[in-house]
Amino acid sequence: MSDPGDRDYKQIVRDAIDSIGEDVSLKFDANDPSIIYLHETTKCLRRSFYDRTDPLETEQTQFNKVLGGLFRKMKSHSTVGKYDMTGGLTLKAQVDMIKDDVIMIFRSVHHYPENPLPVDILYVNACMWMFNKIEGVIVYITPDGKEDSFVANRNQKMFEEVIRRTKVLHDLLEKNKADPKAKPPIIEPSLDCLDCQYYERCYIKKKTGKTITISSLFGKFGKEDTI
Repeated sequence: MSDPGDRDYKQIVRDAIDSIGEDVSLKFDANDPSIIYLHETTKCLRRSFYDRTDPLETEQTQFNKVLGGLFRKMKSHSTVGKYDMTGGLTLKAQVDMIKDDVIMIFRSVHHYPENPLPVDILYVNACMWMFNKIEGVIVYITPDGKEDSFVANRNQKMFEEVIRRTKVLHDLLEKNKADPKAKPPIIEPSLDCLDCQYYERCYIKKKTGKTITISSLFGKFGKEDTI
């Protein structure tokens, strides 16, 4: 992360939020594994895999719906770009705003993170390489309309990791087309799993675990008990 320096990012953010105009949305084809979308490869690959092969609906808060629509309708234009890879594979991405040589993405949060979320760092960094820009800004906005931002410079190793993950997801989707019983991506444990609609596919059924107290454990294995 870098210091914003003399650039007035706050003013750029305010101008972006105040500008509502043409709608630009990313057309998504879940049946074409030759096109992978950046939001798929920067989040849990297993979740992205299930979203394509056996999706479950997930609830979205009204705040996220409104905010997402606002960002896609900015007058400064959200922009769709692509990065062509070997073997006919293409990575596509959408940025909320490009201002001069700066990539900007906007995210809704209930509370400001102390540091930018890893998924957002990977996303904005990849966009910098895909759109050939040198800086990126991640803007977090809360339901009460407050905003804070983080500035990042592009990093080649992080982009290479995104490319690797893109290839992994593509290969597994291709295998699934040939054999629907093919294995999904490995589990990537994180706190995001708790709110994931596929939680029970990866772990256990929710709210069915049996509570065990310390006293019950010691009661079970008393002085006269042996293991």
